[in-house]
Amino acid sequence: MTASPSPSGFSCGLDATLRVIAGKWKPLIIYFLIQGPNRYGALKRAVRGVSDKVLIQQLKELEADGIVTRRDYREVPPRVDYTLTPLGHSLAEALVPLCNWGADNMAEVARIFAEREAWQAGGAARAAEGKGARE
Repeated sequence: MTASPSPSGFSCGLDATLRVIAGKWKPLIIYFLIQGPNRYGALKRAVRGVSDKVLIQQLKELEADGIVTRRDYREVPPRVDYTLTPLGHSLAEALVPLCNWGADNMAEVARIFAEREAWQAGGAARAAEGKGARE
């Protein structure tokens, strides 16, 4: 691992990786595509919470970056599926340790996030109380 800037403009390999997977949903899209080709509707159901606009945008970016291939069957009704390219498969394999870490630590992470939400909610309530006292 080197931290010196490369001729490609990336500060390190992690910088290059993060630029490709940047976005809240891209790692999940890649995760669900490692299992095989998926149609848009299946991806939409698998990646819960993503809007159509954002899913389409992120799929287009992953396609432009050479991670995903879009196959249009030119049928009526329209049928399109997405699959990982060889580069996409290598990226998906690199994400496996992160998936494992998340699975192994899910309960602890959930507890920490719950504490943070409670702390943030308490801070917002304190701020509102302070604002009310000043008025």
